[in-house]
Amino acid sequence: MEEKLGKVIIAPSVLVTIARLTALSTPGVARMSPGWTDSMGRLLRRRGPRQGVKIEVEDDTVSVDLYIVVEQDVNVLKLSQEIQAEVSRAIHDMVGMDVKEVNIHIQDVEIPLNED
Repeated sequence: MEEKLGKVIIAPSVLVTIARLTALSTPGVARMSPGWTDSMGRLLRRRGPRQGVKIEVEDDTVSVDLYIVVEQDVNVLKLSQEIQAEVSRAIHDMVGMDVKEVNIHIQDVEIPLNED
């Protein structure tokens, strides 16, 4: 018999950190991008993505939106699917919450400057 000792409350910022670090650790991701929605959200006093991540929690189910910049010469579709799987797994494994969706927003492609 499992004894109930109290509540466990996961702050949304914890979920943001998990999603962000997982996405950044995926080869092919150059960096996170706050995107135009963050700037526009501030102007309109709406909450946009924090650090390139937007989290919504409803009935202990998580929805994630990731705004990323990818490295050049990567297969964007495969990279996006890998990020979706890894972020979903990380959230489920670390905090035990179900993930409803992980939406990937490709904001740009990072093109390195030539040093010539």
